[in-house]
Amino acid sequence: MRTKLLIFGISGDLSRRKLLPALKRILLTEEFQDDLSIIGVSRQPDDVRQILTRSLGDDSLADKFSMFTMDLAKPAKYHELKKYINLQDDEQLLAYFSVPPSIATSIVDFMGEAGINTPNVKILFEKPFGVDLASAEDIIARTARYFKEEQLYRIDHYLAKEMSQNIVAFRGGNALFSHIWNNQAIESIEVLATEKIDIEGRAQFYEQTGALRDLVQGHLMQLLALTLMEIPAEFDWDTLASFRLKALEQLTIADPADTYRAQYKGYQDEVANEGSLVETFASVGLTSNDPRWKNTPIRLVTGKALSRKTTEVRIHLKKQRLAQSNKIIFRIQPNEGISIELYIKKPGYDRQFERRSLSFSYPEDEVLPDAYEQVIVDAIRSRKSLFTSGDEVLRSWKILSRVQESWHMDNDPLPLYRKGSSLKQIHEQLGV
Repeated sequence: MRTKLLIFGISGDLSRRKLLPALKRILLTEEFQDDLSIIGVSRQPDDVRQILTRSLGDDSLADKFSMFTMDLAKPAKYHELKKYINLQDDEQLLAYFSVPPSIATSIVDFMGEAGINTPNVKILFEKPFGVDLASAEDIIARTARYFKEEQLYRIDHYLAKEMSQNIVAFRGGNALFSHIWNNQAIESIEVLATEKIDIEGRAQFYEQTGALRDLVQGHLMQLLALTLMEIPAEFDWDTLASFRLKALEQLTIADPADTYRAQYKGYQDEVANEGSLVETFASVGLTSNDPRWKNTPIRLVTGKALSRKTTEVRIHLKKQRLAQSNKIIFRIQPNEGISIELYIKKPGYDRQFERRSLSFSYPEDEVLPDAYEQVIVDAIRSRKSLFTSGDEVLRSWKILSRVQESWHMDNDPLPLYRKGSSLKQIHEQLGV
């Protein structure tokens, strides 16, 4: 089936840095060379060749692109857009919203009112999907007026990373680990996303978002669901979202008493808001009612301006004695791979032991699909396993609802940490 990809915000930063490079790689593959065309939507008249040159360094793909200029706030323009798209019955339209989430729902309304919502139309949303449970419910309800759930593709780029998918493959495809994936063998679980960078001038975005909304509610909750979910013997990837949802439904509502937040020193000067209570670090404790995970401590942690950049899932196995290795690590980024901590005998005459790592990583010459490539290709193929369902979004917000309410009512200054602090230092400071 021929595909027309409609990009709202074609000249924006996200499109320039991520979407257009991903599309170049997709269009270089034989499968999509003849069946994919792109329509860029921009508020101001812009030349396709200039846009491509600014992003890709050349305009070699200009014959695949066309431009449509419109004011996104004017409903009448969507009727003109529909005529310009000229979608045929044997074609499909993918509408990618490379725009601020605050206007995405209005675009959905205008598309629906103009009739750009036939069954062969799909919508690709960027996060965040709301700012709390109530706003997420409102967005999902409004979108449902014109589009069915199967037409909606809510993007979580962490789900599209190779190592995120490998959590499922590693667990289900290796008997050694599938037998121990429960509370009988696993002592605790950590899901981490730490960054060395600060907010890098994104003051307005971060003041409206904070660490909990930015990463915990979406990315980390989804990685946790992949870690906890059941993997049946006859596993079908098309059912992945339903198994993630079941895992999320078993999680208890987060207790504010086991949730911690902090802010790096200097943040308030960067955002020009003295007394800001926006957290740049969040640590959330969770438990699951699933019998397989009963009494297994779980912690989701994210923070900016820390000592190292990493996104990983850490599985801590139960020890029979102190001098035993007990850690399995899924490295989502950087250096995607899996590490298993081992104790081995040191080479030599003495009976001394040392800790080493048995590690899997992709060969240096292995080209992994970028997450943006993966989500576009999967949307074209109508594969939804790497996209977040509306029910998953609502459940994630529900899990964090009491924490958000507690933090909203708490006007005490946040604990401050130095830029470059380690995770261990901050947890010790906060008493985690």
